[in-house]
Amino acid sequence: MRPSLRLMAAGLSLLFASLTHADEQVITALHAFPPSLIYTQSFLEFVDDVNEEGQGVIRIDVLGGPEVIGLSQQPYAVRNGVVDMAYTAASFYAGTLPERDALISSNTNAIYARQSGGIDLLNRIHQRKMDVFYLGWFDSGIKYNLYTINKPVVNDQGDLALPNLRLRSNPVYDAFFTDYLKAQPISLPTTDVYSALERSVVNATGWTQIGMNDLGWNKFLRYRIDPAFYSTDMGVIVNLESWNALSDDARRILQDVAIRHERDSALRFAKAATEQQRQLEANGMTPFKLDPAAADRYLRAAREASWRRMKRYMEHQPGGLSHYQDLIEKFNDPAVDAGKDADDTARSTTR
Repeated sequence: MRPSLRLMAAGLSLLFASLTHADEQVITALHAFPPSLIYTQSFLEFVDDVNEEGQGVIRIDVLGGPEVIGLSQQPYAVRNGVVDMAYTAASFYAGTLPERDALISSNTNAIYARQSGGIDLLNRIHQRKMDVFYLGWFDSGIKYNLYTINKPVVNDQGDLALPNLRLRSNPVYDAFFTDYLKAQPISLPTTDVYSALERSVVNATGWTQIGMNDLGWNKFLRYRIDPAFYSTDMGVIVNLESWNALSDDARRILQDVAIRHERDSALRFAKAATEQQRQLEANGMTPFKLDPAAADRYLRAAREASWRRMKRYMEHQPGGLSHYQDLIEKFNDPAVDAGKDADDTARSTTR
């Protein structure tokens, strides 16, 4: 090729690249937790996948985490268009959308809820009540345990009786702990719990089955109360105006990658939960198992507390209880309640 033709070809290539870059749509994003936490790492993997598959079409620019905007303010920053996207817990906007308790009380994961239509229903509710598009329920199916510094005790019926309990709580499980344990929870953000445990401001907390090593709380917490309860409610929301402004291709890429990440993260995190709990036990964490009858009362109390809360707040909002029963059905697998192993259920939905 003659030098002049080579220069022309190079110029056309640069022009094409410039036009492609100009057409690429960019959305800004925040994450609720510090980058060291496994949940944030999962979200950043989703971002990498979108940016790889969406080259020239869609790109997510991550601005940071709670150091940029406080975790409880992030959902409203998305609603108001300050940022386009947030990976956040639905519990942080429970006052606006009490239907989030369908996620918390779920006995299954996003794989099931996507197929049942539960996530699509929740998305419609998000659009109507929050002006956001609910892109996906990430890292789902991971349950919570109650962890304590001191050895738990039970009453004559085998139910937990925890004297002198100074319980850190958050909006996920405060209704359960208040109703069942008769506790007066101390509300603290995740970032403040380490120092609260260190200074004995609290001596117990709920937390998920993964991520405790990342936070270092296992340095203080020595007992895990079984069984586990509830489910994580981490997901991705997108400002509705920003979502509607995206091209069809950009929306398709975002939704396709999100659905794939829902499935992959649910299966991967289930394995991680088992392994991380083994590690905690190997490092001195002692499981404290309630007997079967007490365990059944414990789990039933947890679920019913969240359902009552959801019903109480839905009754006073537009639409009332029109989706109440539908949400419960779409986010709970009857096979799990019938005793089928949840991991078997998760595997069956991917076949």
